[in-house]
Amino acid sequence: MPEEGIDLSPQPQLLTSPEIVYLSSLFVSQGVTKIRLTGGEPTVRKDIVPLMQEIGKLRQDGLRELCLTTNGISLHRKLDQMVEAGLTGVNLSLDTLDPFQFQIMTRRGGFEAVMKSIDRILEMNQVGAGIKLKINCVVMRGLNDCEIIPFVELCRLKPIEVRFIEYMPFDGNKWNKGKMFSYQEMLAVIREKYPTLVKLDDHKNDTSKTYQVPGFKGHIGFITSMTHNFCGTCNRLRITSDGNLKVCLFGNSEVSLRDIIRQKNHGQPIDEEALKRLGLLDNIQTASRRGDNRGLTSEQELEILDIIGMAVKRKKAKHAGMDELKNMKNRPMILIGG
Repeated sequence: MPEEGIDLSPQPQLLTSPEIVYLSSLFVSQGVTKIRLTGGEPTVRKDIVPLMQEIGKLRQDGLRELCLTTNGISLHRKLDQMVEAGLTGVNLSLDTLDPFQFQIMTRRGGFEAVMKSIDRILEMNQVGAGIKLKINCVVMRGLNDCEIIPFVELCRLKPIEVRFIEYMPFDGNKWNKGKMFSYQEMLAVIREKYPTLVKLDDHKNDTSKTYQVPGFKGHIGFITSMTHNFCGTCNRLRITSDGNLKVCLFGNSEVSLRDIIRQKNHGQPIDEEALKRLGLLDNIQTASRRGDNRGLTSEQELEILDIIGMAVKRKKAKHAGMDELKNMKNRPMILIGG
């Protein structure tokens, strides 16, 4: 969150829950197997659990993973319901293990609540919940680079993955190249302490480079967007809270899917009643359940798929370098969804 805050998007501009479910259904019908809910902070959404329950129903249509990116502060209060709804993975953002530093960095308290959420996930996993837990730590020179080793130590006895993320330029984060602590520098710090550190095999579309200290229960990873981009194998698509499609986290090119969805409702937001009245889910679910993912006949659905296809085809082989990115107009991360 930028220090000066942000202007909140007017409610009518945001996707409604039925619109989110509709888009989720459309993507799953085309072979998408993983959906992640991000923010802002998704756990403050009043209907986050019912929304996850609706998306979780898409498992019968091919969805395999339903994940959440969160600051973890209120997660422990809703976790049981979320797992019941189909939650399979949590990425928890945590940049310090020092409670005082946490309050300075986040401008609020809540460190104990975050740790409670982590512990609750691990407790649930001991009885078979199967939640993949990743802790995301953005490393900044002179601020928290001294905590790299304590974060690695989290993996000694806990079956989690700590992912160190290179500091990246976004609107509102006061980008300073001098703050950027590179992957190679992080690796050098860790190898000095743990010389037996080994590289693990990564999957084709992974965004992180994964390592393990022999004997540790957990892993560590590095997201190296600034020094070693992975654009060529990135298969992520983002839909912003106001319904815009982004094919690259760092790109400023967006296209509105919300406006196309609302055409059938005279440009108005689609609520539960409108969703049923317009029968928006019927055709998608029928095609998906008979295994005919191309059998969509609605002009609206075909238009959306054409736009998505064109956006993906225009995706660049790699994003701009850090010197160019700092001058590009883009949303703050809180308005993109990390």
